[in-house]
Amino acid sequence: MRNICIVCVAIVATLVTACGSSSAPNSPSAETPPVPTDRYAAANGCYALQSVASGGLVAADGESGYGTSAQQADEAEAFFMRAATLGKYLLYATDERLLTAASPVEALAAPSDAAIWTVDPVEGSDAFTFYSDDGSLALAVTDAGVLTLAEPDETTRTHFKFVPTSVTCAIYPEMPTSVTGPTFKGNGVDKPAVGFADVHTHMGMSSELSYAGDVGPSAGGVLYGEVIHRFGVPHALEDCLEFHGPQGVLDANQIISGAVGTHETEGWPTFVDWPQRDYLTHQVMYYKWVERAWLSGLRLMVNHGTNIQALCNVGKLYSLAPLADCDDMSIAVKQIQYLYEVQDYIDAQSGGPGKGWYRIVTSPQQAREVINDGKLAVVLGVEVAQVFNCGVALTVGLTEIPECDEEQIDSEIDRLWDLGVRHVYPYHDINNALGGTGIFSDIMNLLGLLDTGAFWEVEACRDYPVDEPSVRTPGLEIATSLPVLGDDPLTAAILELTGGLLPVYPDGKSCNKRTVTDLGVHALQALMDKRMVIDIDHAAYHSKDIMLDIAAQQDPPYPMASSHDAHGGLTSDQAQRMLASGGIIYPYKGSGVKHVEFLEKLKFWREKAGVPDDRVLGLGFGADANGFGGHPGPRGGDSEPVQYPFTLFRGADWGPQFANFEPVSVDLLMIPESGKFWHIDEVGMAHYGLVADFVEEVRLEGGREALDALYNSAEGYLQMWERTYNREPAGQ
Repeated sequence: MRNICIVCVAIVATLVTACGSSSAPNSPSAETPPVPTDRYAAANGCYALQSVASGGLVAADGESGYGTSAQQADEAEAFFMRAATLGKYLLYATDERLLTAASPVEALAAPSDAAIWTVDPVEGSDAFTFYSDDGSLALAVTDAGVLTLAEPDETTRTHFKFVPTSVTCAIYPEMPTSVTGPTFKGNGVDKPAVGFADVHTHMGMSSELSYAGDVGPSAGGVLYGEVIHRFGVPHALEDCLEFHGPQGVLDANQIISGAVGTHETEGWPTFVDWPQRDYLTHQVMYYKWVERAWLSGLRLMVNHGTNIQALCNVGKLYSLAPLADCDDMSIAVKQIQYLYEVQDYIDAQSGGPGKGWYRIVTSPQQAREVINDGKLAVVLGVEVAQVFNCGVALTVGLTEIPECDEEQIDSEIDRLWDLGVRHVYPYHDINNALGGTGIFSDIMNLLGLLDTGAFWEVEACRDYPVDEPSVRTPGLEIATSLPVLGDDPLTAAILELTGGLLPVYPDGKSCNKRTVTDLGVHALQALMDKRMVIDIDHAAYHSKDIMLDIAAQQDPPYPMASSHDAHGGLTSDQAQRMLASGGIIYPYKGSGVKHVEFLEKLKFWREKAGVPDDRVLGLGFGADANGFGGHPGPRGGDSEPVQYPFTLFRGADWGPQFANFEPVSVDLLMIPESGKFWHIDEVGMAHYGLVADFVEEVRLEGGREALDALYNSAEGYLQMWERTYNREPAGQ
């Protein structure tokens, strides 16, 4: 299959248009681009520059300098305008060097902040000033016609015009999407949304939480790679040697996934060993990979700011980043703020504010408008262990000491709301002052000891209908000694903290004895008063019963979300309660086979719960991308293979709701510079770009019914969100 795929694939790159064309936005237009009328419109255009003062056009002058000696556009240098972010550009010349601030200005191959230029319009004219990001000086021309830097003044020596050119630009490197055809818009804002939803992911997780490079990493520096980068993909996804060491010897993947070993560190464009579905410490949500998923129909995404302080602190030891921020709420807020930078960056590639396909929304009505416009509605969420800074000391023999009170909880909820957060996890992997976490992994018991001072206390799991399907069977058979981690910092820390004395747990599966505390009850009520979406997934199994009781006491009952397989357990009786009150249950993202299997479970719960027919049957997923949770592998040799290219929105399996949509062709994702490719039947979900390929898996495994449920999943989330958001606010 591999050789056939290489031979048959053709990569076609064309310019993205404002209506949502799927081809790469850094590709040259077949037509001469219009002269920019504002500071944003030059993005991805190919232009000559004309000095207003000299009348000459910019051309190479000597080995590395520039002057304004050219008199015709076809004699001048042709610059590809690569947006670094809104209003800022790299000017990429035909020799693949960058116009770089110096006195005189020079051409350099290596990008730097000195190669970033802020473009500002000159009032009352069609000219622009180019300010260097490396200082306050502007691009200027001397009396001798040499490009240099100068303080802007009343003269025209710092004024330049964009001029159309017939010269072919060199194109700045970028990850392709390998998707062709215009992505669809909606059937009307008052009609059901068409598109699928990923309701649990972490696009804010990055090895640098600012496009400018001054904030620091997530996860203590163990996750390598960035979602965006001012210098593009060669730097966002370059060699991970500095992060993970030679052959990846500093990679913390072994404590996160249990996979021990080394890896080749090469990144763009060859990607010898990473990304892989089980290499959890490398970026999988580079924005072009997410764009490929959007082009294939992703229309709603919930992005959670995430952290586990104890895991982050252990990660700092592996990554040799002792100053990395590991405070749960601090990191969550930084990731949320970073997502606004991601939105700006994508806007910059698309021609200006509001023009990008990635739109952060704060209400279901906004989301409907964005989706109907054919764009991706991004809902902000928080999933951290010590949410609202509500850690707890549970040292054996001492009184429980919470690290928050009701006033702090209310204040933190207000802060998150003001940041645009609308989806919150009250619990995540570690016991906190609000109550108990769902237990599903021995490693979390050890991390809980580091965070709270105590191992889990457990009890027998309550009975549940064993003859009915569960989202996740509750309970864990807990190890009575340390997992075999070897001579590593985590093992050493646990042995030092406990003096080698470890708890002994009963045989068989146990559930967390800790449930919802009084502070937890207050937090849940405060979240409902604020009309937030509450995610039940990481709550302890018995806590989920209490959460559902509190939700049922509201008028009308408050719906809750389960977005990625309910860690700690979610049984058939609980699933039916959730669905009856208007909640959603979307599974951890699996292969197309697993997705179709879950659809059968969902239909069973809906029928038994008496869900009315007018509630859409939608089935999205939670990919947990960048969340250290792992990703699905190939479906296996007995499955009908995915054949590239495949066509979306045409054929017998695509229902009438797709009739007005243009067909979209999805090809094998291949990097032309290296020939590196990812085939979903060979690698599974190695990164987020293969979400597009997953759609074809769903079609092959489940046909029309499965596709309908998948593309109804954005509508399913919106209906649930409307049941929280559109109720009367507290106190009114």
